[in-house]
Amino acid sequence: MASAAEETGLLYIGGEWKRPSGDRWQTVLDPSTGAPFGRAAIASREDAVAAVDAAASVEESWGSTPIHVRAKLLRALADRLAADREGLARLIAREVGKPIADARVEADRAVGVYQLAADESRHLGGESFPADAYPMPAGNERRFLFSVRDPIGVVVAISPFNFPLNLLSHKLAPALAAGDPIVVKPTSAAPLTALRLARHAEAAGFPKGVVNVVVGPGGEVGDPLVEHPRTRLVTFTGSTTVGKAIAAKAGARAKRVILEMGGLDPFIVLEDAPLDSTVAAAVRGAFGYSGQVCTASKRLLVSDAVADRFARGLAEQAAKLRVGPALAEDTQVGPVIDAGSLDRMDRFVADATGRSAQVLLGGSRATELGSGYFYRPTVLDHVPTEARVAQEEPFGPVVPILRFHDLDEAVRIANGTPYGLQSAIYTNDLKRAFALARRIRAGGVHINDPTSLRWDALPFGGIKESGLGREGLRYAMEEMTEVKLISVNYG
Repeated sequence: MASAAEETGLLYIGGEWKRPSGDRWQTVLDPSTGAPFGRAAIASREDAVAAVDAAASVEESWGSTPIHVRAKLLRALADRLAADREGLARLIAREVGKPIADARVEADRAVGVYQLAADESRHLGGESFPADAYPMPAGNERRFLFSVRDPIGVVVAISPFNFPLNLLSHKLAPALAAGDPIVVKPTSAAPLTALRLARHAEAAGFPKGVVNVVVGPGGEVGDPLVEHPRTRLVTFTGSTTVGKAIAAKAGARAKRVILEMGGLDPFIVLEDAPLDSTVAAAVRGAFGYSGQVCTASKRLLVSDAVADRFARGLAEQAAKLRVGPALAEDTQVGPVIDAGSLDRMDRFVADATGRSAQVLLGGSRATELGSGYFYRPTVLDHVPTEARVAQEEPFGPVVPILRFHDLDEAVRIANGTPYGLQSAIYTNDLKRAFALARRIRAGGVHINDPTSLRWDALPFGGIKESGLGREGLRYAMEEMTEVKLISVNYG
C-alpha cells in the first residue's frame, strides 16, 4: 500500500490530510543504512491545537455511538491491517530497523489487538448494588443503584519508536472501543507507520475527527496536546524522564495518565536452573530487537554457583546471532535506532570496564556492515551494581551479568533501582520461585520465561518509576472511562 500522503508524511487532522502550517519537514532515515527513505511533516503548535479541536468536536457523537458499531469498525480496521501485513512489516523494518521476521510478528499482533478490543468492548459495563445493604440515606429499600462507564473524552497517545504499530495500537484500540476520540503523536523517529495506520482507520470508516495524527517535537507539539483544556487522558510510552514531565503537566490540570516508562528488568538465575534452556531464554530476552524493548532482560542476576558456566554459555550462544540489515530474512539482530544510540552503548561499555567488568563478547560497533547503526551483541561479566549499565536503561544490545551469593542479595540487587517493570526467575524449585516472586518489586514476574513476555489482553505496566496505570485491552478501557453512579427511587 502506498500513497502520496504516506510518502510525504502529511498530518491527519479532522479526517483531512494536511500540510504542516509552518511548512516544515523532517527526513526519515533507515537505521540499516543511515540513508533517508522518506520525509514527514513537522506539526506546529497550531496544528496540535487544531487536532485536539477536531477530536473534541466529535467527542459527544463518537461517545454515543453504539458499542456494536464501534466494534464493527475495529474489526474492519483489523481486516485492513491483516491484508497489508507484509507492507506494514517492511515499513516497520525500514523505519526502525526491526528484523523483518520480528516486524511481521508485530504486524500480526496489532491485528489481534483490534480484534481483542472489539471483543472486550462488550464487557465495558458497570455493576449493580443492593441499595438496602446500606442504612443511610433513609429509604434505600425503595432504591435501585447501578454504575455505568462513560467515555473519558479526548485521549492523547504519545508512542515510541520500538513498536511503532503494536504499542500505538495498545493506545488507539482501547480508546476507540471506549468511545474516546484520540490525537496521536508518534515519535519523530518513526512517524510513517502511524500515518499508515491512520490511512487504514480512515478507509475502515471511522468518522472524521475520531482519529488524528500529528508529528513533531515534544515541547512544540506534545505540550499543547497535554495542556489543551479538552484533553482528558494522556497515554504515554517512553523514557521515565519524559513520562514524569508529562505526569507533572497533566496532574497540574487534573488529567489522568497511563505511563509505561523505563525498566531495568532483572533476569534471575538460581543455582538449580536448567542452564541450556535458561541461556537460550536469556539470549532472546536480552538481544531481541537489539535490546530496544522496555521489557528486555537488561540485568542478568546469576548465582555464584553457576555464574561461570552461565556466562560462558551466554557468550557462546550470543556469538551465533546473525547481525545484519533489517530486511534480510536471516537477520536476528538488526541496527539500533540512530547514531546517538551507538554512542550510548560505547559509554556504557567504557564505564563498566573501567569499574572491573570483563567483556566476554562484543563491546564495539559492527562497522564492517556499512553505514548503518550496528552494534555487536555484548556480554559483560563481573559487573558491579554501581556501573551505569546496572543502574540506567541501556536500550541496546549490551547486557551485564551481576553475580549474587544468596536469595537475599538477589532481591536487594533486583529491587535496587528506581524501576519495576518486569522480572524473570529461573529455577526448578517452584516453592522458592513463588517465594522470590512475592519479594520482587515489579509489575510482572515470569517464572521460567524471559522478561519480554506480554499478553495483549492482560494487565501490563510497571511500578515505581516504570509506570502508572495499566495497559492491556480491558484494563486500558477502564482507565479510559469514567465511572458514574445512577440511583433510581421507585417508591
